[in-house]
Amino acid sequence: MLFPTLPAERVIHIRPRSITLVVAIVLAFAIGLQIVLLAGQVIVWIFIALFLALAINPLVEWLQRRGVRRRGLAVSIAFGAVLIALVGLAAVFVPILVDQIGKFINAVPGYVRDLTNGKGRLGFLERDYHVVEKVEKAIKDNSAGKVIGVSNVALSLTRGVISVVAATITIAFMTLFMLLEGPTWIERFLALLPKKSAQRWRAVGRDVYHTVGGYVAGNILISLIAGTLTAIVLAILGVPYVVALGLLVALLDLVPLAGATVAAVIITGVAFTTGTWVGVIVLVYFIVYQQVENQLLQPLIYGKTVQLSPLAVLIAVLIGAKLGGIVGALAAIPVAGGIQIILRDLLRNRSAGATVVGRLDTDEPAPARPGG
Repeated sequence: MLFPTLPAERVIHIRPRSITLVVAIVLAFAIGLQIVLLAGQVIVWIFIALFLALAINPLVEWLQRRGVRRRGLAVSIAFGAVLIALVGLAAVFVPILVDQIGKFINAVPGYVRDLTNGKGRLGFLERDYHVVEKVEKAIKDNSAGKVIGVSNVALSLTRGVISVVAATITIAFMTLFMLLEGPTWIERFLALLPKKSAQRWRAVGRDVYHTVGGYVAGNILISLIAGTLTAIVLAILGVPYVVALGLLVALLDLVPLAGATVAAVIITGVAFTTGTWVGVIVLVYFIVYQQVENQLLQPLIYGKTVQLSPLAVLIAVLIGAKLGGIVGALAAIPVAGGIQIILRDLLRNRSAGATVVGRLDTDEPAPARPGG
C-alpha cells in the first residue's frame, strides 16, 4: 500500500438544546449580576438581617428545648429580649457616648499640639507644616461655616439619619421574618428535591447553619469582650473617653485580621497623649490581649465551627472587602466556611460514587457450583 489511509474526520454534533441552555445560563448570570449592582444596598441589608437571624436563632432553639414548643412564641420572646437589651444599652450608653465623642472632637487640636510640641519626635510637623493651626482653623471654619456649607452638611446629615432609621427598621423586620419563616422556606425547597437528595442537603444545610451561626455569635461575643476589657483598662489608667474608645475597639474587632490592629494603633496613640507610661502599658495590653484572643478565646468560642487556613481567611476577607466593603469583609469568613462545607460534601459524594463504580468494574463473577 503506497499511501496510508487518512483517519476519518471526527464530527462533533451540538444539539440546539445545548446551545439554548448555554445562552440561557449566560443571560441568567448577566441578569443576576445587574440585579446585584442595582440592589446593592438592599442585598447588604439582607446579609445583615441574615447574620442577625443566625445569631438569635440559637436562643430560639434553646427556648424550644426548654418548653416553648411553638416557634412563633419562642421567636417573639427571643427577639423581644434582644430588642429590650439593645434599647436598654442604647439608653444608658448613647448619651455618654455622644458627650464623649463631642469632647474628643473638641480635644483633637490639643492632642495634635501635645504630639508636636516636645512630646516625641513629631515637632517638625508643627515647625514645617503648621499642623496645629491647620486643624484648629478647619474645626473653627466647620463650626462657624458658610451658609451654603452649613446647609449642605445639614442636608447630608438629615439624609444620613433618615437612611439609618429606615435601614434599622427594615433590617429588624427582615430579621424577625427570617426567624419566623426560615425553617418553612428551607423545608419547601427541600420538598422539591428527591428524597435521597433532600436528606443529603438537609445535613449539609445543618452543617452550614452551625458554621455560620457559630461564627457570627462567636465574633459578636469576642468583640464585646475586647471592647469591655479595653474600656476597663483605659478607665484604670485614667485615659479619657473610655466608653467611646471601648465601642470603637468592639466595632473594629468585628473586622477580621485588620480590625484589631487598627483599633490597637488608634487607642495606643490616644493613650500616649495621656502619658508615656500610659501609652506603653496600653501597647503591652493590646499585644498580650491579641495573643489571648487568638490562642484562647477564638478556639474556645468558635470551637470547630469555621476551619479555614490563614491563607483562605486572607483571600476571603480581601475578596469580601472588595465586593462589599466592611460588610463584605465581615461576611467573608462565614461564607467561605459554608462554601467549604458544600465543596467537601460534593467531593465526598463524588469519591464515594467513584469507589462504587470501581468495585462494580473489578468484581469477578462467582464460580459455578459443581453440577450446576
